[in-house]
Amino acid sequence: MIQEISVNTARRNEFKEITGEIQKAVSKGRLENGLCVVFVKHTTAGITINENADSSVRADILKRLTELVPLDAGYQHSEENSDAHIKASLMGFSVSVPVEKGRLLLGTWQGIYFCEFDGPRKRSLLVKLIQSP
Repeated sequence: MIQEISVNTARRNEFKEITGEIQKAVSKGRLENGLCVVFVKHTTAGITINENADSSVRADILKRLTELVPLDAGYQHSEENSDAHIKASLMGFSVSVPVEKGRLLLGTWQGIYFCEFDGPRKRSLLVKLIQSP
């Protein structure tokens, strides 16, 4: 079973924690033990797992990505969002998290983040639950 989750973003570049929504999808799908795969269906947004205790980590990542891939650097792509495509490719489009006893097996300080690079927008992602034999 695949579940689709909507994500609304408020800024051009934003990390939005979605750990709670993904855990709800695991619970709704009644997955006890297995794997949860989260896939972003966009080319200007990505997904990552990183620290969820200190928001300055997310700010630091966004700052460095902006320095590495500035908005206007003479790109050939005509939609003026090449930076978003590059940042999304650097972050990646999927994460996989083990599930045991119905819970995501994330580390103490880990959270799952939707990474917006061309917002604000209404986005969607897919959650695929794979039961262990």
